Amino acid sequence: MSWRQISDDVAVMSFPWRTLGIDFKRNVTLLRLSDGRLIIHSTAPFSREDVAAIQRFGEPAWLVEATLMHDTFAKEGRPAFPHLPYLAPDGFEKVSGISTQSLDPPPSHWAGEIDVLRIDGNRMNEHTFFHRRSHTLVVADLFFSFPAETRGWPGFFCPESHVFAAVIWDQRLLSFLDDP
Repeated sequence: MSWRQISDDVAVMSFPWRTLGIDFKRNVTLLRLSDGRLIIHSTAPFSREDVAAIQRFGEPAWLVEATLMHDTFAKEGRPAFPHLPYLAPDGFEKVSGISTQSLDPPPSHWAGEIDVLRIDGNRMNEHTFFHRRSHTLVVADLFFSFPAETRGWPGFFCPESHVFAAVIWDQRLLSFLDDP
C-alpha cells in the first residue's frame, strides 16, 4: 500500500490490483469531516497496518462504494470495519453479496461538508463525492488515466499519451462543482 496526502483532510491509499495484465491500482480515498470522522471511499484488502494508518488519520465512521463495479474487494474490505455503516449505490448488495445501506440519500452528517451526485445515464450507478473544505472531487470509474509507461490495451485507445478518459459532460456536474 502507498499513501498520498492530498490535503489536510484528504488522503489516498493505493493498493495493487492487476487485471488484463495492467495494475489499475485500487485507490481508497479518506475524507475527513470537521469533527474528525472519516468516510472510507472504496474498500481494499486492508491489513492491520492499513487499518491503523486509517485510524491515525481520523475516526472511521462510514465505508462507501461509489459504483456497482467496486465490488472487487467488498468481501475482503468489510471485515476490517464490521461495525461501520456500509453505504453503496442501489443494487450493490445484489452484485457483491455484502449487506449495504443505500447511498441515496447520503447521511445528514455530511451536509455542508460532502456533496454526493449520482451520475445519471451510467448503468454502473456511479456517484461522485465533493469534499467542500478541500475542494476535492472524488470519482470512482468516471475517469481512467494510465501512466505513459503503461503497456497493453490502454495504448490502443490513445497511443500518444496512454490516457483513456470517459468524460461525462453534464450541466448538473458542472453546477455541482461551481456550487460554493
